[in-house]
Amino acid sequence: MPNGPLSLPARLCLAAWDTDPQRLAPLVRAGALAELARRGLLTDDEGIATPLDLDSRTGDPVLDGLLELVSESFPHRWRAWVTLHARHTLDAVREQLVAEGFVRAEKHRVLGVFPSVDHVLADTARADALHREARPALTGPAPAEQVPEPLATALALATAAGLPPAPHGSFEESRAEALTRRAAASAPGFGTVLGDLRAGLTEAAPLSALTRGR
Repeated sequence: MPNGPLSLPARLCLAAWDTDPQRLAPLVRAGALAELARRGLLTDDEGIATPLDLDSRTGDPVLDGLLELVSESFPHRWRAWVTLHARHTLDAVREQLVAEGFVRAEKHRVLGVFPSVDHVLADTARADALHREARPALTGPAPAEQVPEPLATALALATAAGLPPAPHGSFEESRAEALTRRAAASAPGFGTVLGDLRAGLTEAAPLSALTRGR
């Protein structure tokens, strides 16, 4: 299985793999938005997610697809992009994980007629490694300032969504805030963007629960 670095949305998708797609999609989308903001390809213009350069590309099909979507769409605030067409980003990340061997796509037919695809986690060891990495970062005892910035960003988003990516994970709100401050230091102006993304995830969580209850 591949052992290279994972993008932020891919890391979140693997770590929270068993989460209902209604809740997972906004988290993965927020991860992609955060990655683009941290790279300086999406900037904050009074709360609006704004492409820095319409011709910029990352080489990552998931990030480039989202960057193209934002560039070609009517301007929206960061928190709106957390949920707007978020399933597109989740689907793109899943296909990327299939191509890289982390996930297996199993084709079948519903009622023996309608073609469908189930995505099954193939590299459970990598997902377990993400959980082991997340657990001490969420609970300590090491100071939040010592948590690597990419991991701090992932956990800042996951905790806002109510989805700490560790089995039976629990955390203190003060720890989540400390991790958020740590993540905000990763790039100039990133703290404002991260705050908006966390607010969008918090708003999306009850909506997802309502959808599942129907």
